[in-house]
Amino acid sequence: MDGATRSMSNRQDTAPGGTCTTCPYCGVGCGVRAILDGAGGLTITGDLSHPANAGKLCSKGSALGETTSLDDRLLAPRIHGQDASWNDALDLVATRFRKTIDRHGPDSVAFYVSGQLLTEDYYVANKLMKGFIGSANIDTNSRLCMASSVAGHRRAFGTDTVPGLYEDLERADLVVLTGSNLAWCHPVLYQRLAAARKANPKLRVVNIDPRHTATSDIADLHLAIAPGGDVALFNGVLAYLSEQGLIDAAYTEKHVRGLSEAIESAKKEDLSATGLPAAQVAEFFALWAGTEKVVTIYSQGVNQSTAGTDKVAAILNCHLATGRIGRPGMGPFSVTGQPNAMGGREVGGLANMLACHLDIENPEHRVAVKDFWDAPAMPDAPGLKAVDMFRVVGEGRIKALWIMCTNPVVSMPEADAVRAAIAGCDFVVVSDLTAATDTAELADVLLPATGWGEKDGTVTNSERCISRQRGFLTPPGAARHDWEIISDVGRRMGWGAAFDYASPAEIYREYAALSGVAGNFGRDFDISATAGVTDAEYDAMAPFTWPRSATREGGRFFADGGFYTSDGKARMWPVQHRQPASKLTADRPFRLNTGRVRDHWHTMTRTAKSPRLSQHIAEPFLEIHPDDARRIGLAPASIAEVESDFGNCLLRTLVTDRVQPGQVFAPMHWTGQTAPTGRIDTLVAPNTDPFSGQPESKATTVDVRPFAAAWYGFAVSAREITPRSTYWARARSRNGWRAELACSSTPEDWETDARALFGLPTEATAITLIDPARRTARLAFLQDGQLVAALFAAPEPVGVSRSFLAGALGEPATAEVLSGRPGAERADPGATVCACFDIGVNTILAAIEGQTLASVDQIGAALNAGTNCGSCKPELQALLDATSRKVAAE
Repeated sequence: MDGATRSMSNRQDTAPGGTCTTCPYCGVGCGVRAILDGAGGLTITGDLSHPANAGKLCSKGSALGETTSLDDRLLAPRIHGQDASWNDALDLVATRFRKTIDRHGPDSVAFYVSGQLLTEDYYVANKLMKGFIGSANIDTNSRLCMASSVAGHRRAFGTDTVPGLYEDLERADLVVLTGSNLAWCHPVLYQRLAAARKANPKLRVVNIDPRHTATSDIADLHLAIAPGGDVALFNGVLAYLSEQGLIDAAYTEKHVRGLSEAIESAKKEDLSATGLPAAQVAEFFALWAGTEKVVTIYSQGVNQSTAGTDKVAAILNCHLATGRIGRPGMGPFSVTGQPNAMGGREVGGLANMLACHLDIENPEHRVAVKDFWDAPAMPDAPGLKAVDMFRVVGEGRIKALWIMCTNPVVSMPEADAVRAAIAGCDFVVVSDLTAATDTAELADVLLPATGWGEKDGTVTNSERCISRQRGFLTPPGAARHDWEIISDVGRRMGWGAAFDYASPAEIYREYAALSGVAGNFGRDFDISATAGVTDAEYDAMAPFTWPRSATREGGRFFADGGFYTSDGKARMWPVQHRQPASKLTADRPFRLNTGRVRDHWHTMTRTAKSPRLSQHIAEPFLEIHPDDARRIGLAPASIAEVESDFGNCLLRTLVTDRVQPGQVFAPMHWTGQTAPTGRIDTLVAPNTDPFSGQPESKATTVDVRPFAAAWYGFAVSAREITPRSTYWARARSRNGWRAELACSSTPEDWETDARALFGLPTEATAITLIDPARRTARLAFLQDGQLVAALFAAPEPVGVSRSFLAGALGEPATAEVLSGRPGAERADPGATVCACFDIGVNTILAAIEGQTLASVDQIGAALNAGTNCGSCKPELQALLDATSRKVAAE
């Protein structure tokens, strides 16, 4: 195990089977088995018995054992940067919140929480804010990823209900993936789809995405839709269904309202807004209409839009009009981005909801929850959604803010303004695992929370499956569970009895009992049959799909109607295409799409600890079409300066036809700690959907121009690198650190500058090769004959073997080091392609050519590449294709 040695929790033993828990990454909700060896070692495998993944894990899940080190953990509370006792810290939090409420009212305080909290944590936070403080100013970072889906579900179904199950992927004959790079963002679901396609020759896949992604490679049809064109496309489907007489009259007459209005609106749609060739549109319409078993999977490309709720409505309209919902292999399916985004929705973690899918606008619901909690107050209107919340913080109207387990200074739109708002807030509390985040640096009070492997509770995945997350590691230092911290503050604010919890099982029982109250109102979320679980039963709880009540057990929703509206009928909504809010201009001619990469997660507080997860993509980048790059003079691998009305970034240029002309793409993971000029959300406009409040993170307009770099560099070091260059991005390597660098000015003395970069003592021996005429510099530093650091600089992007140099740290220095490449006797694996098994591109190419491998399966048999999560399979296929083209040209 990396970092400080961990001791085992005395609540878990070291049995060969280990501890069954759940993965802390995406909304697939994979089961994980964690096995401690009693000597600080931790082995992670997939849980074969878990219904979500049946033992499969992606690269991130497989590397969980590399992410539990203590090197950056917050181990004690801090007040104004100084270690403090829990008593002093919690007294201060409770006192400041109480005084703020007394002076300025309950809406002068706010909580910003996270889809990475466990349900029990979420529940207590929501209870404290809504029932006892009396404000609805609690919102979650899930607002950024699935709020439009929630709003769309509530408008159509009456509740935020996901109708289907993962097994519908295997049962469908057509799977439509829209706004979803499933291969990289939900890899285990992608593998289920790939396996289903292999088993069912009839199964067709359509990928709707402006970019050509890894997911596009599985598709029979890739529709490179114009940004924001989803409403127009699905309106076209609905109009086509009507014209072809394919509306399910029996289903819609009995179970649906608004059919004729929705069709009338759809027929007025201008299909040119899709940006697609007419032949492709016709092919898609015929495929959708002619295939009964259709599953439409959608994610952030649909949700993160100022028209996100309408996009969801356009998709739901097609399924409702045909009755293709709630039956095996049929239905719309929102896949969530976080491990407990669904749990947060269920407990009322959003500012516009109550717990258990009850409505904050409904007086009867408010009274029922208030009475159940025996609460002194209950807000009668929604609170501030995330973007508005931080705007109000900046205006000074929110005077006390508590941020839990999230990093809004990096992840929120208009991120620099969010940073300024938090910095200017009267009192800021941050609960987190680490003080090393952009947000934690601004806190008045830092509270050390437990993390994955230490926490106990439940999470809900995208198919409504509730699973246990179990602790198997002793919480380090003074770290405490989030529910304990929140409950302690509630007690100190005067509400002792309401927050006198002894365990997460006790919280779960209360929550499950409240769901029975919701069930009595006829709501969908009801797990009241589990309200009487004992502590032992809670500890042993197997995954189950809700609802679980006296009258219903799991399954799908809406095949036979039964919607949660006032009359039990679904609502189809008439919608029309709207352009993204940010307008293209001569000064802002590009539309910026943001998203995730395969091996990193959110702001990398966990994944950045794993060296192999940084080897595939180690720095932020900008995808730009070759025609655009040529026109503006942007060379491959150079640094691009990207500017919007809200900020600017410096990003590595990736010239590729995966994006269309006029569009650029950048990932959202990098932070002030890993690449300060790569914080992409500094660029993103704070435009939001009027119904969901979700920001439009994929359509901000920007300008792109070359950055005038005097030099580019690559560095490796056995100790942490502290760059001072204009552009830098650092990552852990197997034996230390690596960094990509670029600067607008050249050092006067390369050796002095390099020693400062690496923090090296004067006794470290320097071997240098500096050529002023060519403006190149190569420096290696040795201690006791071993390589401890090296820097390579040139006026153009540096071409050296990064994997070789990172691996050379701590080894006896040889003449090869300054060449930047291994000698003939040493193989260079090249850039990592398969992170699960740490296999580089050169290794793969050598095997393809040397063993005449002709398929991805053959590569897997020879090298294991692609045999775990399968996310690299599209790249493996691309290498096979490139090799075939090379052979054909020879």
